Amino acid sequence: MQIKVPVQNGLLPDIYGKYAPEKYRINNGPVRSFPIEIKDTPAGTKTYAITMIDHDAIPVSGFTWIHWVAANLPGDLTTIPENASQSGEVAMTFGNNSSAGRLVHSQDQQTSQHYTGPVPPDKNHRYTVTVYALDDKLPLEDGFWLNELHDAMKGHVLAEATQVVLSRA
Repeated sequence: MQIKVPVQNGLLPDIYGKYAPEKYRINNGPVRSFPIEIKDTPAGTKTYAITMIDHDAIPVSGFTWIHWVAANLPGDLTTIPENASQSGEVAMTFGNNSSAGRLVHSQDQQTSQHYTGPVPPDKNHRYTVTVYALDDKLPLEDGFWLNELHDAMKGHVLAEATQVVLSRA
């Protein structure tokens, strides 16, 4: 399986992160998710799960920052469309990102349970985007946590693909 996240000049395009125009922001944070092309999905794929995490956030916040966690996207997709996290165009179960945690404790589900774009405060950061092909729908409800996704996926992962994308400070 392979995935492709768009990059321009080696960076995630600005509309998906820190320099997004106002129309792509909620509570001053970027929320327009990027498209993801998916190729060579294994037979038997019923659903996908997505994670986007920032390990470069550890020196800044003390932990890996979770930007996007979603599960139960239809397994027949060849592209997860741009803005799928907010548009409702693709059915999915929304997991909590780091904004829902105790540090930020956002109560706004549009920003705590959907894609929140990169806003690296100190330098360009690397973001690890992973798509998992799964053999079943996972028993998760909106508001699940990343660790719950990993527990639910045990024994159901047919393939996974990762792309690391850079976003500018």
